[in-house]
Amino acid sequence: MRPSELTTLVSGLLHEETQVTDRGLDLTIGEVLTVETPGSVDFGGDELRHANCAAHEKVWRDDEDDYQWWHLDGGQYLVEYNESFSTDRPLRVQTRDAVRELGAFHPTLELTELGRVPLSVAPGGLRLKENARISTVLPPEAESE
Repeated sequence: MRPSELTTLVSGLLHEETQVTDRGLDLTIGEVLTVETPGSVDFGGDELRHANCAAHEKVWRDDEDDYQWWHLDGGQYLVEYNESFSTDRPLRVQTRDAVRELGAFHPTLELTELGRVPLSVAPGGLRLKENARISTVLPPEAESE
């Protein structure tokens, strides 16, 4: 599968021409969440409880900007994407190099459905603009014959 063919699997693209690259399809950040109170996980699942999350504050950097920024301190966050997918065959989602080089990353994941993803930010912090491209979906590798 070529990167451009990922557009048939991923919905909610903001600007296809920018998001489709030679490597894959970039995902954009829709929301940054902080975990306010812990969730819980047990062996059987009867005591599974979701964490209480809150949207992280955004600020205007410039009065002429169309979009706001998240000023993230070092730590752990959850991110939600503008895009979504639900497939039978898992897709690999990786941190974009530009984000990783600034000291932030999320785990590389094999997903059949795109949901919230944990984002780790280095102690120095990170500034993220709304709709920034933070992750890349890679095309599935061709199956062996």
